[in-house]
Amino acid sequence: MTIFTATPYADLQPGMEATTTRLVRADDLYVFANSSGNVNPMHLPKLDGDGDGRPEAVAPSAWVAALISGVLGNQLPGPGTLYLSEHVDFVGRAHAGETLTVTVRVEAKGPDGEVTLAARVEGPAGPVCTGIVRVKAPDLALSVDASGVPGLTVQSHANFDRLLERAEPLPPMPTVVVCPESADAVMGAILGRDHTLIEPLFVGARAKIEAAAAEAGADISGIEIVDIPDHRAAALRSVALVHEGRARAVMKGHLHTDQLLHAILKKEGGLRTNRRLSHVFVMDVPGLDHLLFVTDAAINIAPDLDCKVSIVQNAIDLAIALGVEVPKVGILSAVETVTPSIPSTIDAAVLSKMADRGQITGGLVDGPLAMDNAVDLGAARTKGLTGLVAGRAEILVAPNLEAGNMIAKELTFLAHAAAAGVVMGAQVPVILTSRADDDRARLASCAVAALYAHHAGVLKAALE
Repeated sequence: MTIFTATPYADLQPGMEATTTRLVRADDLYVFANSSGNVNPMHLPKLDGDGDGRPEAVAPSAWVAALISGVLGNQLPGPGTLYLSEHVDFVGRAHAGETLTVTVRVEAKGPDGEVTLAARVEGPAGPVCTGIVRVKAPDLALSVDASGVPGLTVQSHANFDRLLERAEPLPPMPTVVVCPESADAVMGAILGRDHTLIEPLFVGARAKIEAAAAEAGADISGIEIVDIPDHRAAALRSVALVHEGRARAVMKGHLHTDQLLHAILKKEGGLRTNRRLSHVFVMDVPGLDHLLFVTDAAINIAPDLDCKVSIVQNAIDLAIALGVEVPKVGILSAVETVTPSIPSTIDAAVLSKMADRGQITGGLVDGPLAMDNAVDLGAARTKGLTGLVAGRAEILVAPNLEAGNMIAKELTFLAHAAAAGVVMGAQVPVILTSRADDDRARLASCAVAALYAHHAGVLKAALE
């Protein structure tokens, strides 16, 4: 709890000072752009405002000056202060990532509560602004509890940005795109190609693919098309192309998921491994400083314990490939205690013990955990849960498909998360995109698959 208390007019004396420091965050610049309506590219962290090829991320001068009001309203004179006038000279620039020091000093007192103060904001390179402020100081030593002010969450997706940066140096991954016969399916592949994440090879009805590309305004002139109108036959041929070494990933286009999975799961000529297939949503949730993995939300409807072992291991392997050193896995249920009448709690307890015994490797596994005490440290402590996973889970393992799908959709449509989707457990990653996905989500799905394929290739080479 932070309490600010005013210095009343009667107690103010010339020479009194108050100082605070403030880190200029990229999010501050986005908040200012939204609240002021000023979207000048000089101030937006990722845009180039002067054509030199680099983003400037200059803190708006009005925002810098507003820091002065923070000291006046919180510290000196403090709560109850009202502005009368301000004259500020902007003598320097502040940028995102810099720490500013804001100082105000009482210069003189006038009649009727009027106080004149000198103000100064300094950055690493020297003064940013200096000025004179006239305020009406409070008559009473008012106090305010700052914890009552609502917080703000900027709807940015910095975790996906970092994911794309990690994938950018990799060579384009040869990817067979199965039946890209709709505009959104074509564009998903084209986006991945244009960002050098994938090198697409189309399999499907040539006439429909070309019509979809024309509808999307996409140039596919350099992409090979294997003309197979039948969807089942196209899926089978796509799997064969993987075995021929022409692709290291599969991307679903405009066909039923069942048709694609049927080809992947064929005992002869499919892409089976000793794992069950499972789907993983890789989610960038605004306000969360790490990626969140949700599984399984798309393939296994009511997984048994044996299937859940694969679901957990698949998610751990993917998280490691994306840079999570030791993934923390929360096995979800409705409660955090083992309850015989709730079968998912039994499965969760067994999975946790299997991880302890080395039957699941690479991550820390704990459960059963309810959703709140899986992701919120305060909730975990309230329930008396200790350990490294409770309150810190990076992978959420749902008890069944319905629960997993609800979690992912709620995060997407209520918490404004961006979601990439990939199927794990096959010989190569399978990229699943939705018509509802925006460009960033489509790119992220390609980046996830590319990073996993690269990691798997490096691991295989090391073992050989």
